[in-house]
Amino acid sequence: QVQLVESGGGLVQAGGSLRLSCAASGRTFSMNTMGWFRQAPGKEREFVAAFGWSFGRTSYADSVKGRFTISRDTAKNTVYLQMNSLKPEDTAVYYCAAKTGGPRYLPDDFNSWGQGTQVTVSS
Repeated sequence: QVQLVESGGGLVQAGGSLRLSCAASGRTFSMNTMGWFRQAPGKEREFVAAFGWSFGRTSYADSVKGRFTISRDTAKNTVYLQMNSLKPEDTAVYYCAAKTGGPRYLPDDFNSWGQGTQVTVSS
């Protein structure tokens, strides 16, 4: 089993930046993809970004392309989400997730989840 712990959320003004971190522990050798999802009040959980290191591929939702960057520190078993040019519509609880498998990024494809971190962007 893989344990994931997010950090780095907070309150920021529109146009600002935040960096989220997700530290993985446990059976990390069993995963090859880590990603970020978000869920706003009253909405379904949606894909934000993912990094599949066994096939060297990053993927982003259209809504965050060019503003968000996902990266990985292998030595620390940590994945980051750098969020720039934040907008009020980015406000949500952000979840880190991990899986083993191909480049599919639906929530049901991921079997390990963090507890979530709140990101609030004020206008």
